[in-house]
Amino acid sequence: MNFEFSEILETIMMSEVGHFDIRTVTMGINLRDCSERNINVVTQKIYEKILRLAGNHVKNAESIEAAYGIRIANKRVAVTPVSFIGDSFSSEEYVKIAEALDRAAHEIGIDYIGGYSALVQRG
Repeated sequence: MNFEFSEILETIMMSEVGHFDIRTVTMGINLRDCSERNINVVTQKIYEKILRLAGNHVKNAESIEAAYGIRIANKRVAVTPVSFIGDSFSSEEYVKIAEALDRAAHEIGIDYIGGYSALVQRG
């Protein structure tokens, strides 16, 4: 692949002068198979699945940063809306799900975890 000298200079200017970075890398994880009747089983399944699938997410992003010399500002995980798997739980049990998500996010070192939400229809 041949690059023009002006293209190389433009890339250098973006990264050095314009502080070019990759805003976010996000890993999506489907949690539907974590659904159970027992909240303790659900929270354990969620925690273990996030660690299993996204345990190297930050390390891989950092490898990309090093290889290409471009900073990645945020490393995130997005999960299936929790309402899909927690519709039969009480508000106190929903808090346990949030705590499991928070523990997993902290353990793998990501900046943000999304999905503690529900789908809402307008109108």
